[in-house]
Amino acid sequence: MADQRLQKLAQVLVHYSLELKAGDRLLIQAPAVAFPLTREVFREAIRAGSHVIAVETLQPELSELLLCEGSDEQLTYVSELERCRVEQYTARLYVWGDENTCALAAVDPARLALYQRARQALVSRRLEREANGEARWCGTLFPTQAYAQNAGMSLRAYEDFVFSAGMLDMADPIAAWRQVFAEQEQIAAFLEQHDELHIVAPGTDLRLRVGGRHWVNCAGKKNFPDGEVFTGPIEDSLSGTIRFSHPAFYEGHVVEGISLTFVEGRVVEATARSEQAFLEAMLNVDPGACRVGEVAFGLNYNIQRFTRHTLFDEKIGGTMHLALGASLPESGGRNQSTIHWDMVTDLREGRVYADGQLCYANGRFLI
Repeated sequence: MADQRLQKLAQVLVHYSLELKAGDRLLIQAPAVAFPLTREVFREAIRAGSHVIAVETLQPELSELLLCEGSDEQLTYVSELERCRVEQYTARLYVWGDENTCALAAVDPARLALYQRARQALVSRRLEREANGEARWCGTLFPTQAYAQNAGMSLRAYEDFVFSAGMLDMADPIAAWRQVFAEQEQIAAFLEQHDELHIVAPGTDLRLRVGGRHWVNCAGKKNFPDGEVFTGPIEDSLSGTIRFSHPAFYEGHVVEGISLTFVEGRVVEATARSEQAFLEAMLNVDPGACRVGEVAFGLNYNIQRFTRHTLFDEKIGGTMHLALGASLPESGGRNQSTIHWDMVTDLREGRVYADGQLCYANGRFLI
């Protein structure tokens, strides 16, 4: 018998997050371990009258083989099928469900960068379609033993954490997320009226400008669970230093103790306690990788612990995060890159000023 919380999750994803209707073309990208969720989403999509055009099974082992053993020609080859798929779907669901979170840790960062550069046009086109309303997307997570172990929890406890973060233990999760949207809309509207943000916290003194950019209210439409507001900062405006209190995860690598210093929006100094070479390689993937495409505040106060997965950690109530690399076009950001790497820092001992006005302290907005 299926976990009723998975059935609720599928209903939220289909009817609230992706808003599937008759005739929609749904692409599901999910690992084999997440089949119980894939099945429930498939069922709800069919009931909604949508066409499931493909279920792509994600296999990290095959990606590792290509990245480790493929020639440069093979790494940079982009098939017509890949190009066609980007244009075909009207809704896309991506499910994280790693059984080994370090599956790509042995891959040479330079080879990973080569593979990603070859797909920059595809990434840009996907982001463009999902920003201009041609297509919708949502990313969610299926609890696995690997994620539970990373979080220092049993699988059962981790499942409870995941479903609680999504308010799936409530009688009407969709109504609950609509209330979250209303509350976060007030914060987004406030930030939209300001230009310079000054962020001060232990190891952090950073200024950036956001005037004219759009603050996006994230309440379960693009990520699930969700709970943040974000924008794309003016690309050359970042000045100062930020220290990330939490480890940053990307492509199977765990980078701890990151500190970045910016001048005119560009990273001019980057240090880390671990994986320094990987950090430097990612900053040099392409010209946009050393600039910031996103600044955001985590507002999900149902998430109060670090679990070593960005989907949850960037939403922790009382945190903020920056993303190196690609801007999300709906924010008005213009930075282009093949990477989008979120890095999280705690603001519960920090302060944020908007055009000189204290607007955030002790992990909460004061508006």
